[in-house]
Formats: sequence, C-alpha cells, structure tokens
Amino acid sequence: MRKRSQRVRAALAVAAAVLLGAAGCDGGDGGPAEPEGTKARAARPPVWDRSPDSIAAVGDSITRGFDACAVLSDCPEVSWATGSDARVDSLAVRLLGVTGAAERSWNYAVTGARMADLPEQMAKAAARGPQLVTVMVGANDACRSSATAMTPVADFRADFEEALRTLRSALPKTQVYVASVPNLKRLWSEGRTNALGKQVWKLGICPSMLGDADDLTSAAMLRRETVQQRVVAYNTVLEEVCAQDRRCRFDGNAVHDYRFGTDQLSHWDWFHPSKDGQARLAEIAYRTVTARRP
Repeated sequence: MRKRSQRVRAALAVAAAVLLGAAGCDGGDGGPAEPEGTKARAARPPVWDRSPDSIAAVGDSITRGFDACAVLSDCPEVSWATGSDARVDSLAVRLLGVTGAAERSWNYAVTGARMADLPEQMAKAAARGPQLVTVMVGANDACRSSATAMTPVADFRADFEEALRTLRSALPKTQVYVASVPNLKRLWSEGRTNALGKQVWKLGICPSMLGDADDLTSAAMLRRETVQQRVVAYNTVLEEVCAQDRRCRFDGNAVHDYRFGTDQLSHWDWFHPSKDGQARLAEIAYRTVTARRP
C-alpha cells in the first residue's frame, strides 16, 4: 500500500510539473514566461530610420538644380536633395548638418534622365553605401517630342523595379525616398503667363506639354490632358512599386499636388524649380523621411 501511495504521489508531481509548464510559469518570480522571441522582437530596431547618416540622390534635372542659378545650366549646390545653399536648406543639410552633407551626400542625378537611366544611376549610388537614396524621376518620360513618344507605363514600371533590384542586390537595408512626378499641366498654366518663359519653351522644353503654349483648341487641350494622365499613371507606378519594399517611402503625391506658383519657378525657363521651389521640395522630402509613419 505504501509503495502504491508513493507511485501515486510521484505521478501527481509529474502531472503538476507538466501543468505548470503548460501554464507558462518560469519558476522564477511566479509570473508567466515570455513567449520565445518576444525579447528579440522588442529589441529589434524599427524598419525605417528617421535620421539616416548618409544620402545619395538619383534622378533628373530637378535634382541637379537645372536653371535655378543660370540659364540652361546645372546648379547642384541648390539641389533640394544634396545642395549646400542655405536658402534651400536641402534634405541632406537638414538631416546631416552642413559639414555632414558636404562629406556624406552624393548627387548622381543627370539632366535629361528618364526612368530607363535610373538603374545605372542607382548602381553608382549603391557603390557609396548610403543609408538613404532619394529618387525624383519621370518628368522627362512625359516631356517628349509628342504625347505619343512618352514612355509606356509598363516600361516605366519595369525600369523602376530594375532600379530597386539593383539597389537591393547591393544594399538590402538602405532606405529609399521616392518623390512623385510634378504636375506638368499646372507648370504650363503658371508659366504661360510670362512672355519670356514661352520663348524659352520654344527651345524644346517639354514639347508634349508646353508646345504651342497659347493654343487652347480642343486638340491642344486633349494633348495636354493626355500628358497629365500619363504623369498620374507614372505616380501610381511609383507608389505601387515602392509599397512592395519595406524600406521605401513614397511622398503620397505631395510633390505632384503642391500648388507651385511663379515664385517657385525658374525665371530662366519658367518650368524648372527656382531656389524657392527647391526649398519647397526639400521641405516635402524632409517631412516624409522624418515622419513616424509613411
């Protein structure tokens, strides 16, 4: 009988141990044990770093500061992304400080570039190992000799996806800020109020939108609306592709929706951003990059 009682007590002890384990007791302070991996998740840094320590810029003439300082000339010192001009207060200066921006920001944008050029630019940027890459491209895909010559949306998407793959193959954790394509139709409506600007447009600046600027016939308005809708389609691509990457932030069409006035336009061509316009672009970028949530 005694031996049977001992066996019963032993069995009950084993059962109690199993129950305690199932209840999650850790045998220390009597509280429930944390699920495996909880502490690791709690210590894991956020996916998006709101204060990256180095920046590389890719894109087109807007990021090169074209026509912001002199006619038909690049002026990268006033670039919204990496410029050093205090009146612009570029994204790089805001994030890194003046000295940091001079040492740890690089501008690989090229005037006239289209989305098809972005993979090559991205490869150059990746070689620097930046913590953030800024992207502003697409205006030249819409600004062609005619509306029919614009980059097809499918090609635009394929080239953007290739550019991001190029970056990710080298730098899996680098962040990407993507600016929307500006509202070209608004730039036409604002710039056409200036006679000098319209003369400069005749040199070949965005013919698909700006050609025959004073032509208000139904055919001309349809042409401009076709270009505008292509810009909207490009921005949809930028948003969709960026959304597939955890470390990519699209500006939510903030650049496209910004109501640029003549003060924000270059007084050399009444199309590209002036220094004031570059400062507005820097503000939008900084707001997007430093936001707690995209």
